[in-house]
Amino acid sequence: MTGKTARDTAPGEATDRVDGRRVRGDRTRRAILAKAVDIASVEGLEGLSIGRLASELGVSKSGLFAHFGSKQELQLEAIETASEIFEEEVWLPVAEVEPGLARLAALMDSWLAYFGRGVFSGGCFFSSAHHEYDSRPGPIHDEIAKQKQRWTDAIVAHVRSAQKRGQIRADVDPEQLAFELDAAGVLANSLWQLNRDQRDIDRASTAMHNRLATAATATGRRALARSTTYAGAG
Repeated sequence: MTGKTARDTAPGEATDRVDGRRVRGDRTRRAILAKAVDIASVEGLEGLSIGRLASELGVSKSGLFAHFGSKQELQLEAIETASEIFEEEVWLPVAEVEPGLARLAALMDSWLAYFGRGVFSGGCFFSSAHHEYDSRPGPIHDEIAKQKQRWTDAIVAHVRSAQKRGQIRADVDPEQLAFELDAAGVLANSLWQLNRDQRDIDRASTAMHNRLATAATATGRRALARSTTYAGAG
């Protein structure tokens, strides 16, 4: 049987092999980080270490050190991965909803549904991380604060978008409305983790929808009525 030497290998074939290894490496890294996020959702980011993760995955610590050079690097990458998962689970399902108030309502529904699906064993990763690091200065605190601000800014942007469309009253303070919506969701997650009672999520949904209804103009209420996501959530 005749074998092919390295000299006989076409450049394209060598590139394909390198690309294949890179894809497999990226897939492995993503799987490792997804497990890291799940552990941190239960035990906190401080409970996340390369040794703890290696034990959970059944691999060597040295193998994980090839991916992450330190505990802090692992923690920071876990935060970034949690953000990507949040986007996939919460943002993407509402991307095609009509912009404005209907999309804002759908986003709140999607957020609450994300809690109930149990995407992470310990509930919302970021809700846990906020409590764990709210008074601990440093790079982890700063990254968590940045992610929280990103979420708040996004809600505010949706409120302002709805105002520009004449769907939310001009006298409504976007920051205050965002604060109230976020507070209802955070409480829903805490109660869900404690009780596993769907009524807690339903109450948060009712609170959010009622608040949006009081902030809405007649045009906004018609936009909500056209939204199947909103209509099916009550």
